[in-house]
Amino acid sequence: MARPPRAAFVTLVAGAALAGLVSGAQAVPARSRTATAAPAVLAPAKAEGVAPTAAGVRKALAAALADPSLGKHYGATVFDASRNKTIYSVGTTLPYVPASTLKLLTTVSALETLGPDHWFTTSTVLSGSSLVLVGGGDPLLTVKRSKDPLDFPVRATLQDLAASTAKSLREQGVTTVTLGYDASLFSGSAANAKWEANYIPEGIAAPTSALWANEGRLSPGMAKRAPSPAAAAAASFATLLRATGIKVGASVKPVTAPEAAEKMGEVRSAPVGDIVEYVNLHSDNDGAEVLLRHVGLATRNGGSSTGGLKGLRATLTKLGVNVSKARIEDGSGLSRTNQVPLDALAGAVRVAVARPELRHLISGLPVAGFTGSLEKRFTGPGTAGGTGLVRAKTGTLTGVHSLAGLVRTKTGSLLVFAVATDAVPADKPLEARAALDRAVAALASCGCGV
Repeated sequence: MARPPRAAFVTLVAGAALAGLVSGAQAVPARSRTATAAPAVLAPAKAEGVAPTAAGVRKALAAALADPSLGKHYGATVFDASRNKTIYSVGTTLPYVPASTLKLLTTVSALETLGPDHWFTTSTVLSGSSLVLVGGGDPLLTVKRSKDPLDFPVRATLQDLAASTAKSLREQGVTTVTLGYDASLFSGSAANAKWEANYIPEGIAAPTSALWANEGRLSPGMAKRAPSPAAAAAASFATLLRATGIKVGASVKPVTAPEAAEKMGEVRSAPVGDIVEYVNLHSDNDGAEVLLRHVGLATRNGGSSTGGLKGLRATLTKLGVNVSKARIEDGSGLSRTNQVPLDALAGAVRVAVARPELRHLISGLPVAGFTGSLEKRFTGPGTAGGTGLVRAKTGTLTGVHSLAGLVRTKTGSLLVFAVATDAVPADKPLEARAALDRAVAALASCGCGV
């Protein structure tokens, strides 16, 4: 099957309603955006098509799952969302290192606890001549506005906060301030002890903070992070404030914002629903860790990683996702000590399919061959059937590959799946990834009936 031109494909399906993908879900009006939302998978088929069977799914997956590059620990689970039942599973006795598919658990928990329309506020407050920059845990806050009109989501900026703050200061006759910063919304360690020692020094992840800009990067788009993202954000803010004509003292230090201080300015983040889409589309480790701490705060377990994990488990259990056999160490999936059953990974997608208020988990999933972390996937032999039709979160660590998402079969049934291996031979990483792509593409291509 020839691969369709990307532009033509996106034009064809980008306007489709999400209800066309999620069977039985209430249609939700599209929101105005500066960038085109990820496309839906397929319009509904008549009566949800022919019922897939365990034998049909087994036959479809057999060749791909027999690939020796998957190693000795691989598995798959397939849930028929059109009929609300698991129809196939193999290799699911033991949990897997999920890598970034763990983000599905974090983001569905954030949507459930915070709501898709919630936002995070970065603000400034004034007490006397002391101005304090207060972090609200905006994971996508940037220093300056993007010049790309299609950048999604639209982000809050320190540049805008400096402008509004300077205006308020002048209205009060204040032209000289000292500047402090307050990042106390989050607590506990900024680095996860379960991560590899090189992750933060090499910029794979940032020290998690309630106040940062450009996710703690010293230069936008580059890997290297500031040792203290909050201090770096405050330094950038001081520079921007000085550019407006406000005199700012040379010393910028961490402080606690006085409760009685007067607000001078604020900027609001993108809505949580949009942030979730971004985190899953781009597999954003830093954004996932921030959302984890917000889950902790929303569930009254505190803004630490530990509190977030406690809130995450409680939220998933409430949603009906069984994590009793899971070991969850972070929000991003960077830890190799995470152990999650495949039915839990598929379960996050399953509940999002069933509940329209969680739809951003689905709409943010990468589309095979077109967007996000799947943009350059599904290009090899045996994968063309999944191009444009599979939506899935990817997971990748050394020796680990996973995919979890959904696809509508050619006869119309909506299948939720999770496939994984965490025992890939050292010399077969690309082969193993391709085998999982072929497995998922086979689901798109089959009716999977008797």
